[in-house]
Amino acid sequence: MNEMSWPPQLPQPPVPPPMPVAFSGKRKEFFHLVARGAGLELITLGFYRFWLTTDIRRHLWSNTQIGGDAPEYTGRGKELLIGFLVAIAILVPIYLGYFLIGIEAEHLKAFASLPLVAFFYMFGQFAIYRARRYRLTRTVWRGVRFWMSGSGWIYSLKASLWGLLVVVTLGLALPWREAALERYKMRHSYYGDLQGSFEGRGWEFFKRGWWLWLLTPLALYSTIFIPFVYAGFKAIEWRWWLSGIRFGEVRLESTMRRSALIGLYWKVIGWAVLLGTVFAAYVALCTVLVASIDGSSIEDFFKTDAFAKSIPLLVLLGIGYLAFALAMNVVMRIYLMRDFWVRVLSTTIVHNLEAAASVSARGELANALGEGFADGLDVGGF
Repeated sequence: MNEMSWPPQLPQPPVPPPMPVAFSGKRKEFFHLVARGAGLELITLGFYRFWLTTDIRRHLWSNTQIGGDAPEYTGRGKELLIGFLVAIAILVPIYLGYFLIGIEAEHLKAFASLPLVAFFYMFGQFAIYRARRYRLTRTVWRGVRFWMSGSGWIYSLKASLWGLLVVVTLGLALPWREAALERYKMRHSYYGDLQGSFEGRGWEFFKRGWWLWLLTPLALYSTIFIPFVYAGFKAIEWRWWLSGIRFGEVRLESTMRRSALIGLYWKVIGWAVLLGTVFAAYVALCTVLVASIDGSSIEDFFKTDAFAKSIPLLVLLGIGYLAFALAMNVVMRIYLMRDFWVRVLSTTIVHNLEAAASVSARGELANALGEGFADGLDVGGF
């Protein structure tokens, strides 16, 4: 009997461990960034927000460490401003036509305005897709750009049809809508020549958060439950979404707990109550001060409607309201942008990151018109 010789077994290369995503930015630096930006927004009547948005993205992108390297955001505030102005030039005539037709529709007791409402919804979905394309093409990691193909109008049609189904099913179809739209977006997303995909399924989303659909009527009845329900929904959604993202063999995983975001929303509510109380006290103080200067008692000041015609009071109230609004913007940007970002990243793990080591650069830059439309329609995402 002949001995059979087998080739020696080569040792298998060790599987690299998953890489956690880290954030290195300082909270104090971000606070100074948004506080200064809020002041400049006040001085420039809001136009500085395009540069502030750019600075915020650069701060968050550049402090996000993936495999020891941080992505770079290459967008510019000027691009966002030009995109917004072009979008407004297109949207204003549409808004005007919608307003005039809406008046006539009310006069005729008809539903002629419903097609316009549907058009604006579809247009908003188109803007969301194009804005994502802009942000993706302005993101570079290890010298290679992300980019995106696909049609914003096809996405808009898909989103609208799925949105109609969500309305008909009283929200039960929402997980399947999100899964279908994410599959379309990720199928047309690339890192260099590495194509993206989305493996999340609607049933997985629903199975993780089915109890939220049962609690929603309770939250609508008693608003005290809204922060718990909404924060739980967002945590489940983010974990499901991140765990479904793929770029070739690279995949993400999230370990976010359902309660991870509740504290952030309650902190924003707490600050809103505190700042609202301060603003109310400021209004009362301004009213007493103006009434005393006018030589009237508080009761006479309101009985004679002098308060509505008092220019000094209106100016003081306007200044106070702007200060309140800017302070709330700072609070929301700290908790619902920076802290939210950090909590998401702290629970994110990247598997098979080495599969992205030999990617070739591809893709072209997209213009900022999509961001402009999203801003003008108030549907912009971060």
